[in-house]
Amino acid sequence: MMKGRHVFGQYKKQESKAKASVPPKTFQTYLPAINDPTLMPALRKSGVTINVVPSSHSKWGVLLIGVLPWVLLLGVFVYLELRMQKKMGSGEGGIFGFGKSKAKRYNKGPSDVTFKDVACLQNAKRDLREIIEYLRDPRRYQRIGAKLPRGILLMGPPGTGKTLLAKAVAGEAEVPFFSISGSEFVEMFVGVGAARVRDMFETAKKEAPAVIFIDEIDSVGRARGMGLGGGNDERAQTLNQILSEMDGFSPWHALVVIAATNRPDVLDPALLRPGRFDRKITMELPRQEARRKILEVHTRKVPLAGDVDLDRLARRTVGFSGADLENLINEAALHAGRDGQKQVGMETLDRARERILLGNKRDSILDEDEKRRVALHESGHALLACLLAHADPLDRVSIIPRGRALGATEQLPEEERYNLSEGYLKDRITVMLGGRTAEALVSGEVSSGAENDLDQATALARRMVSRWEMSANLGPVAYHREQDHPFLGRTIAQPPDFSEDTARLIDEEVRNLVRSLEEKARQALREHRAALKAIAQELTEREILEADEIRRLLESHGMNMPQPHPSIA
Repeated sequence: MMKGRHVFGQYKKQESKAKASVPPKTFQTYLPAINDPTLMPALRKSGVTINVVPSSHSKWGVLLIGVLPWVLLLGVFVYLELRMQKKMGSGEGGIFGFGKSKAKRYNKGPSDVTFKDVACLQNAKRDLREIIEYLRDPRRYQRIGAKLPRGILLMGPPGTGKTLLAKAVAGEAEVPFFSISGSEFVEMFVGVGAARVRDMFETAKKEAPAVIFIDEIDSVGRARGMGLGGGNDERAQTLNQILSEMDGFSPWHALVVIAATNRPDVLDPALLRPGRFDRKITMELPRQEARRKILEVHTRKVPLAGDVDLDRLARRTVGFSGADLENLINEAALHAGRDGQKQVGMETLDRARERILLGNKRDSILDEDEKRRVALHESGHALLACLLAHADPLDRVSIIPRGRALGATEQLPEEERYNLSEGYLKDRITVMLGGRTAEALVSGEVSSGAENDLDQATALARRMVSRWEMSANLGPVAYHREQDHPFLGRTIAQPPDFSEDTARLIDEEVRNLVRSLEEKARQALREHRAALKAIAQELTEREILEADEIRRLLESHGMNMPQPHPSIA
């Protein structure tokens, strides 16, 4: 077989050589693209017969080469568009959907968040419960001529539960719920925000009854024509479209807009008038009882040790919002998990609270001189907090460096105060000045550690003099000084509404008030200098002292602590 193949190969090779010896009579070629004027005369001179025939496939080949890349590119865009539409659902958005609303739609049915997950806020729940019932059964209210409020504005400090309450509405109402942030309306393209507003309202109207929730509405709803440069045109167009849409749908439409903001003072007045946001719900920081219930909600899935006292923890978290309390429980759980604990104890909760308020413990170690100076400074705060009748009760003193603070004196108000008396404010400033005064009294010099104390004392004294009129020389007149940032929609470089002589008098009154309270602190500390040194010595050795330990130490020096003033009890 191998020999046969070899012979066959030789035969074919010889045959090809024989054919190659015969010159071809005709051949085909392409006219070169370069124009050569000598080519055609040379061919005719040699007796070559020329037959020119146009190529039948060159036109389509050029067209295919020119169009095919664009067809492929368009196909890729269409493919990505279909993928994004399938991913986003309902065919909204996508590459070409700049004007489509980015509102997240929640279908009918139960939700993970309901009113049971929102502790307290009974007034807000009552107002929203009425809206939910209207959406469920509009005829019940329409029979007596009641109209659904078009807009509800949730106002309050950050972390008070505005977004959580809106999510609870989605869980309680068996209607479609559209949720979007105000910043998602505004893009770099002019007119996109207004188009998204139109698309969102059109979609909601088709599925009415429905609820639209706009979070952080102040990002697009700020007052128009204010601030540097007159504002953003795209933001103004978006706001105008929101106003137009809220006027456009009939009051009999079962469609309500819920918006949330923590800056109601910068909103455009057109948003706040009746017919747009008819109801305004103010949400405040929770009181002690409310904090107790919020802690119960956030500790449902956290195993607690037997020594955990949520009532005590609620008392020690004055000024905490609902979000702060949730963060507190989460930080404590993280601490327990890191330490390998199976339950969260009270000590872990206290450490988490200190970390949130003061920061983590610093690695830097104070030398003995600095440690004694910090202990003396904090002892001045602590002693005055125990001596002054109007001051908040003392809770704990520490000289362990945390965050930016080298030490801390914690006072625990017995209850939140919304109306501050003059006596309470003066005692509060006196306690602030106690650390600096103690340093000057014992060591004969002051340090830079009182910087924050002086800032707070001066700011509080200025408010007492200029806004609360707690000065006999100025009289019952309020002197406001504009402090708002110009970019927040306020006038720029607005002169104060009082003369320079009045400003000089205000500065003098503030200085006299702070000096008189500093002298009050100096007299009290000089009278109880032995107790001051004893607290400082004990604090230097132990680094942390509780209020009961300081009180026993003062009683050993023959001091009787005054009872809290009845006006602040």
